[in-house]
Amino acid sequence: MTENPNTPAASEPQQRPLVELRGVHKEFGSLPVLKGCDLTVREGEVTVLIGPSGSGKSTLLRCVNQLEIPTAGAVYVDGVLQGYREQPLADGRLQRLKPKEIDAQRSRIGMVFQRFDLFPHRTALQNVMEAPVHVKGMPKAQAQAQARDLLARVGLAERADHYPSELSGGQQQRVAIARALAMEPEVMLFDEPTSALDPELVAEVLQVLKDLAQQGLTMIVVTHEIGFAREVADSLVFMDDGQIVEQGPARQLIDAPRSERLKDFIQSVL
Repeated sequence: MTENPNTPAASEPQQRPLVELRGVHKEFGSLPVLKGCDLTVREGEVTVLIGPSGSGKSTLLRCVNQLEIPTAGAVYVDGVLQGYREQPLADGRLQRLKPKEIDAQRSRIGMVFQRFDLFPHRTALQNVMEAPVHVKGMPKAQAQAQARDLLARVGLAERADHYPSELSGGQQQRVAIARALAMEPEVMLFDEPTSALDPELVAEVLQVLKDLAQQGLTMIVVTHEIGFAREVADSLVFMDDGQIVEQGPARQLIDAPRSERLKDFIQSVL
């Protein structure tokens, strides 16, 4: 029998949980967007989130990176509660961390969005150097060497001195990935990183994600690229109407969905 590559061998010890969502709710006014989501992503795993538009996938990612504050529930990264002190106040409420403390937590998490948002007046090299120099205080010579290494890692060593306007959409997105990696994050979040690209440019960005997965980077990826999920992801999470409807080994769920909702969704995007 062929072993499922998405399922770890029984003899292999499981890696520690790196990202945990516990009963996360998020409401915008009276609109519930997340309705009690529980999710565990272990160190070195690639987790892919799929689901129809408006199902809460991007909001879930933004809660992990503290771009949104959960209405209820908690997010932990490497066992550390995000955004709050563990010890409650006398009235039972949790105390919100100070902005600098939140920034320090957020610096451990890289995020790549649908749009590249590169600085148009800076070269690819300068875009990648920016955060290490100005956020981490890294010496410019060291940041430049690191940036060149990262651009080489995403296949853009020859484009280091080009401005965003001189790069294709796929190249700009790869610069955005290098920029996020420059902060040496423990986990990377990708919010539909290929959705703004022309079809012929999608493959080059997905190849970078595949390379990062092979290097053991922990990743949570929102995407409609089912082929990528089947090939690369360890686990698949299907969201609908703000809830996690199904989750499990990626290839197993894609090849044999348990629910009609997941089956219909996969058929609609293939």
